[in-house]
Amino acid sequence: MSFSSDVKQELCRVELSDEKQKYAQCYGLLLFASRFSHREIVFKTENIYTANLFESLITELFTPIIEKQSALKIKNTNSSLYKFSVILPDSCKYIYENFGHNVKDLKLRINRANMDTTELYADFLRGVFLSCGSVTDPQKGYHLEFSVQHKTLAENLILLINEIEVLDVKPKLTQRKGGYVVYIKGNDAICDFLGYICAGNSVMVMIEASAFKEIRNKINRQRNSEIANIHKLASASARQINAIKKIINSGKFDELPDELKALANLRLENPEMSLKELGDKLTPNISRSGVNHRLQRLLDIAERI
Repeated sequence: MSFSSDVKQELCRVELSDEKQKYAQCYGLLLFASRFSHREIVFKTENIYTANLFESLITELFTPIIEKQSALKIKNTNSSLYKFSVILPDSCKYIYENFGHNVKDLKLRINRANMDTTELYADFLRGVFLSCGSVTDPQKGYHLEFSVQHKTLAENLILLINEIEVLDVKPKLTQRKGGYVVYIKGNDAICDFLGYICAGNSVMVMIEASAFKEIRNKINRQRNSEIANIHKLASASARQINAIKKIINSGKFDELPDELKALANLRLENPEMSLKELGDKLTPNISRSGVNHRLQRLLDIAERI
């Protein structure tokens, strides 16, 4: 199962003891379904838990006659599709009008009268996510989206989410394949939204994944830094050794001061040592900057030669 499926499974287990909660969640499921009008109501999902929840909610609230097509195979995938259709036109009209929509309406809009308190927004948005939402596996990225058929409905959804004070979420809108996508980016924003609609366990999974990625990235940064330092040390050591050999080949090595000869011999014998390690090996010991200064003198002498 995908992470998105796991999130929906968790959301389907949220207990709705209040009738208004059930009504708000059912409204979210229906309004963003494949078809929702006074003539036709069709709900499709690839998630078995969402399918069971939808069937249970609409039957409890409206008792319509439903045609159920289960486990239909989606073309070119291994996924199954669950499809529910309300059979009787009168039932479609009754459900449609029960949620405050009019047969004369030209565009579908979110009717907030179905949520008489802002607390019911969470139940409504849970239904919306179950109906048309998905979220990327946090191991791969941070992206949550709703696939919406109507632009007005998508804009209404963005407006509603923006108005929820406890959410620090700024959804965006884009167009895709003749429809519209409302999307949320970023680990914190997605965790905030999922927590709001009661997917607490999924939020913990995202937090753990984010922490793991941060640790892994930190290790990679440290490793890359160490590799860069090794390359830098090797390059500097090679330049120093070439300079010392140039001085030796010129016959001027014996003319060097004793402290430079001692350091030159030590560098030739230990090309892998850092400046600090070279300084610790000298007698008396000298600092890293002292070693660097003497090596620079050797480089300058070789340059003059």
